[in-house]
Amino acid sequence: MASPSHPVGDDVIPLREATGAWFRISLQTFGGPAGQIAVMQHKLVDEKRWIGQQRFLHALNYCMLLPGPEAQQLAIYTGWLLNGVRGGLVAGGLFVLPGMVALLALSAIYVGYGATDFVTSLFAGVAPAVIAIVVQAVQRVGKRALHHRALVGIAVVAFAALTFVAVPFPVVVFGAGLLGWLLSLRIPALRQPAAHGAADGPPPLISDDALHHELPSLRRSGGVLLLGAALWFAPVAAFAALAEATGTSVFLDQGLFFSGAAVVTFGGAYAVLAYVAQQAVNVYHWLAPGEMVRGLALAETTPGPLIMVVQFVAFVGAYRHPGSLDPWVAAVLASALVTWVTFVPCFLFVLLGAPYVERLRSNRHLTAALTGITAAVVGVIANLAVFFALHNLFDRSRTVDAGPLHVDVPLLSSWDPVAFAITAVALVVMLWRGWSPLRTLGLCAAIGVGLFVIGRV
Repeated sequence: MASPSHPVGDDVIPLREATGAWFRISLQTFGGPAGQIAVMQHKLVDEKRWIGQQRFLHALNYCMLLPGPEAQQLAIYTGWLLNGVRGGLVAGGLFVLPGMVALLALSAIYVGYGATDFVTSLFAGVAPAVIAIVVQAVQRVGKRALHHRALVGIAVVAFAALTFVAVPFPVVVFGAGLLGWLLSLRIPALRQPAAHGAADGPPPLISDDALHHELPSLRRSGGVLLLGAALWFAPVAAFAALAEATGTSVFLDQGLFFSGAAVVTFGGAYAVLAYVAQQAVNVYHWLAPGEMVRGLALAETTPGPLIMVVQFVAFVGAYRHPGSLDPWVAAVLASALVTWVTFVPCFLFVLLGAPYVERLRSNRHLTAALTGITAAVVGVIANLAVFFALHNLFDRSRTVDAGPLHVDVPLLSSWDPVAFAITAVALVVMLWRGWSPLRTLGLCAAIGVGLFVIGRV
């Protein structure tokens, strides 16, 4: 047993045993970050007793402060605690591998057969279900995050800034963190970490107050930063050369855009998808307006982080803008590049910061900034719900510009009664019956196919 008086070293458990456990966890990580974190909580804290409850939650709280998918970063962090750097690499890699393979196959099926009537009817059912899934995310995150009126105000301001004024997403995130810290100077409750109960059972291998042996140092940090940055950007440089040779800018555009997105994805996938969707649809034209929600529906059906939907965006965008390459080759290469630049930063951020984070357990200023960002995430996700509803419940929309206002509004005459009805069904089964996203997607897909069979869609 790891003792509070002794630091935690490498290989608290055998790496081979940990690898098997992480692989089994990776096959169960459906249902978004909440479900993924619940799986790790059950396996690592409650069942195997490898890590203490407070230690697990401390890691989660600070992974939420980092940009990127917090569930995968939590896997990297706990893998590092258990087996050092090797453990972090194994845990984080296995966490995304099954979903990456599955979504690559689904993206290929969508590109190859998405124009058929059957597949069209399938997506006519699942797209409204995704709207309900995002609405449920607003409800769940809001219930956890908005425990003070000031935080409700931050959420409302974030929603209005994105929806009506088109403030850039990174500005909203930075402003929310700054506002959370400033408000905490007057409202001490915003500086307090959430209280969590301790788990029952025998003592964990890594206790709540044991220190990791890997101390922070400038030498270590410099080495991790240089190696991580090289691994992060070397493929982008290689693909830039390929873009020059093939006469298409899609690889360079996607590599740079998603590298940038990787450092502003605070608050999980739902929070950044509005930003990705706006850029992919309106700026780069990789997707049509309704296709982002289809990609999200596919990502919801695969294990792993929901932000894996960027692989779908890359696949479809490169297939349509391949230059002199074969479209299928371009799509697969773009998928690999975007997956790499999206997830490599997660390893860099966690392995660089983990030794420092271990010694910042009681930092109230960081807690306050995280509280502000989490509150803003509620507004960001609500904006995503509006975006999806606009492009899936109505066939046409228009942009209204009036001074600082810049907002898309639907043409009410173009409303889709079938989409409205399926959305209502999805909201009922999720919010009132407690159905999971995967089960709801299955029901709505069946409704879409059923309507196709009887000739209604």
